[in-house]
Amino acid sequence: MIQLYDYVLSASCYKVRLMAALVGVKMDLEAVDFHPGRAHKSVEFAQLNPAGTLPVMVDGDMILTESTAMLVYLAKRAGPQWLGPDDAKSAAQVQQWLAFSGRLAASLGMARLHDMLLYKGDIDAWRAQGHAALRELEAALTERRFAGGEWLVGDTPSIADIACFPNAALSQDGGVSLDAYPSVRLWTRRIRALDRFIEMPGIHRLHELSPTPKVA
Repeated sequence: MIQLYDYVLSASCYKVRLMAALVGVKMDLEAVDFHPGRAHKSVEFAQLNPAGTLPVMVDGDMILTESTAMLVYLAKRAGPQWLGPDDAKSAAQVQQWLAFSGRLAASLGMARLHDMLLYKGDIDAWRAQGHAALRELEAALTERRFAGGEWLVGDTPSIADIACFPNAALSQDGGVSLDAYPSVRLWTRRIRALDRFIEMPGIHRLHELSPTPKVA
């Protein structure tokens, strides 16, 4: 069975757990004391992942340490439709959104670590960078909506959506409101309504008491 070294509050770990649930792959979750223990920085953990980051996926003799690579692996293994359309343009767009998800983690994700786990850093810069990334995401989703689309690439959800979803959905944990981004909020609702969707602290299946965002 696939083993995932995991921290329940990590957006990067969650996107892998979510992808596995969506494609029906069971994993053995190995909890890592990320906070306050910082076990991911231990000498023992460095033997598994010298970078000292989470998540880490182990399947037989294969070790993956990048969450986007894990999404690709899970989709290729059990849900190839999640890889997105097969044409060159769409494949490139998926890869671009996978890279973009790293910017969300480096801005919104770091702001969240600052506010929740007292990580030190330039919170104003992280929040400003987070808003800049959300504006890009909002513009792309609005353009897709005007063209009749609901997802970042193609006509169905893909690993591009799953890669970007957690840090966007959790942005308010880092002091970045989604109020100004109605297309992003509609998109997060669609993801939360997917079959086999699983929750994490801060991300519920649907916020039934919240009104549907109004967009032009």
